[in-house]
Amino acid sequence: METYLVGGAVRDGLLGLPVKERDWVVVGATPAELLARGFHSVGKEFPVFLHPQTREEYALARTERKTAPGYYGFNVHAEPTVTLEDDLRRRDLTINAMARDAEGRLIDPYHGCRDLEDRWLRHVSPAFAEDPVRILRLARFNARYAALGFRVAPETLELMRGMVASGEVDSLVPERVWAETVRALGESQPRQFIETLRACGALVRIFPEIDRLFGVPQPAAHHPEIDTGTHTLLALDQAVRLNTDVVTRFAVLVHDLGKGETPAVEWPRHLGHEQRGADLVRVLCQRLRVPNMYRELGVLTARYHTYCHRALELRPKTLLKTLQGLDALRKPQRFEQFLLACEADARGRLGLENRDYRQADFMRQIYRAAADIRARPLVDQGLTGLALAEVLQQERLAAITTAKQTFEGATRALS
Repeated sequence: METYLVGGAVRDGLLGLPVKERDWVVVGATPAELLARGFHSVGKEFPVFLHPQTREEYALARTERKTAPGYYGFNVHAEPTVTLEDDLRRRDLTINAMARDAEGRLIDPYHGCRDLEDRWLRHVSPAFAEDPVRILRLARFNARYAALGFRVAPETLELMRGMVASGEVDSLVPERVWAETVRALGESQPRQFIETLRACGALVRIFPEIDRLFGVPQPAAHHPEIDTGTHTLLALDQAVRLNTDVVTRFAVLVHDLGKGETPAVEWPRHLGHEQRGADLVRVLCQRLRVPNMYRELGVLTARYHTYCHRALELRPKTLLKTLQGLDALRKPQRFEQFLLACEADARGRLGLENRDYRQADFMRQIYRAAADIRARPLVDQGLTGLALAEVLQQERLAAITTAKQTFEGATRALS
């Protein structure tokens, strides 16, 4: 029995990046042998085991044969006769198809090291086309490594286009789409995930709501970049620059979905795109089984982002209704995520990346004014029910009015 370090640990080690986890391939062994050595079986579809001490994953060397469409349509062959080269050949990219033996020597039958040096994301073999998840994985790797100069090899991009044309990508299951998407959103250049999917034609199949944004114009006075899809990617760049979490980045990605359904005769204006967008976010999230915290922030950002942009012009009553619509008083952390998403949207415009977004500070001040008015003192005065709600509303409205006047006065003084 021989064990080899494989995959990301080898790749990132050669790139000089931190190695976060290590995976191993075992050649010349059976499941019974690993179990006898104290390994714990954890693989359902594949023969994968956890080491009894390190808890790292050890997989038996295996080959796969395509038997049906989709991610699960494979017949797995894992026997002691399967070689390391056989196992590496079934992997997606050459940079992921390298190994190190027990002495640390590099084993690179498919020239992954060369592609690392030349910054290519290239498929190992035509078997890449058998698994549609590999399109998503490659797009995610591009989001991770584009900053280092990596790009998709032309022949790999052509292979991906063929997968889309053949309908293979249509067999992707929601759980895998979302798993790869949320990981891509956490990478250094998540826009590359979207751009790669669009380049191979998969975006319209997987995220039609996002693909529809490209080619839709906006008023040049507010959006010098004109194109709504371009604006979305610029806003996503700004979300990364603001160091937002993946939940906020998702909200930025979907904040303008409603513009994709604006009738062409109304271009470049997009009246009512906020509510249309909120409805589309719900549809997308239901289709991909997106967790609630992503869906909720995405819907609220689509629905209320223009309110935030116009906050300095809104009446106190409208400001209070906006806070209530966002449920800001009960969920201040989500409210802060919303403000960051709006700031990324405002800055995600050609030439306006460094613009001052006073609206966020203003909304924070309005929030604090409303939050300082609490129900307990009013309850102690004997107020209950509708009377309590009415007085609470009036006092919060008065506090917001004062806060708005104070903010405006400070702004005039500075100017």
